[in-house]
Amino acid sequence: MIFNHDPPTCADCWDCGGPKRCGMECSALVSNNIGGYHVCSAIGHGPTFDIDVIDKKSPHTGIIVKMSSGSLKYNCSLAVSVLCNLNGVQGPQTLERSGDCNYATELKHPSGCAMIVNVHGSGWGWFGTLLIILLCLFAAYLLAGIVYRYFVLKIRGIEVIPNLDFWISLPKRIQSQCSSLVRKFKGPSEGHRSSYSAVNF
Repeated sequence: MIFNHDPPTCADCWDCGGPKRCGMECSALVSNNIGGYHVCSAIGHGPTFDIDVIDKKSPHTGIIVKMSSGSLKYNCSLAVSVLCNLNGVQGPQTLERSGDCNYATELKHPSGCAMIVNVHGSGWGWFGTLLIILLCLFAAYLLAGIVYRYFVLKIRGIEVIPNLDFWISLPKRIQSQCSSLVRKFKGPSEGHRSSYSAVNF
């Protein structure tokens, strides 16, 4: 196909959605200036489009773009291996055919290079995961208790909450425990007087 960057028009690229959509819709990655025209090698678009890394143990190698189109007569596919090359672009040299309608080629392009994302220190960590699990267990306990008390025991109103007395007294218990901890570490205050008087033997 012949491709012009300003505006992006091309010849013989109607499968891409018309001459004004070649560069945007057909993923034109490689172009060579031949006779004043940019002649593009474009991946194109198929009905089924899949992108995966070539080697999961070494993602810097590149990616493989596979497109396939299935019909009653033909079941065709094109696999393009985009190898990582930060120094420039090297277009596809060969187009290998396997089977009746399966093709494979490779090109070297900076788009095939993996971006390194630093994920150290992000995420919830083990404490956040444990907290979420505990909250989910508490919500399940509360929901199961409410359903049981409402439908089986026929309890209505606020008493439908299981162990309501415990949940009502919980803030006062927490306050009492915090106060005792503060007194333990701070010691008795100056205004605090014992109700017992000293006894001399």
